[in-house]
Amino acid sequence: MQATAYTYDPATRSGSVLLDDGTPLAFDADAFDAGGLRLLRPGQRVRIEVEGEGAARRVTFLTLQTL
Repeated sequence: MQATAYTYDPATRSGSVLLDDGTPLAFDADAFDAGGLRLLRPGQRVRIEVEGEGAARRVTFLTLQTL
């Protein structure tokens, strides 16, 4: 699934992405670390993996989108 980086806090390595329908979805340090990223800027396109449904939906993996 693709999304756009919305917020990122380098101190906690957590933040949020916006899905293509505009829905925000938070990610934690575990999801950030799983993708091997060192930095993330708002507006970057990312590839994410999610699990769960509804309010329990969460990002489990996040990396830069490459073509």
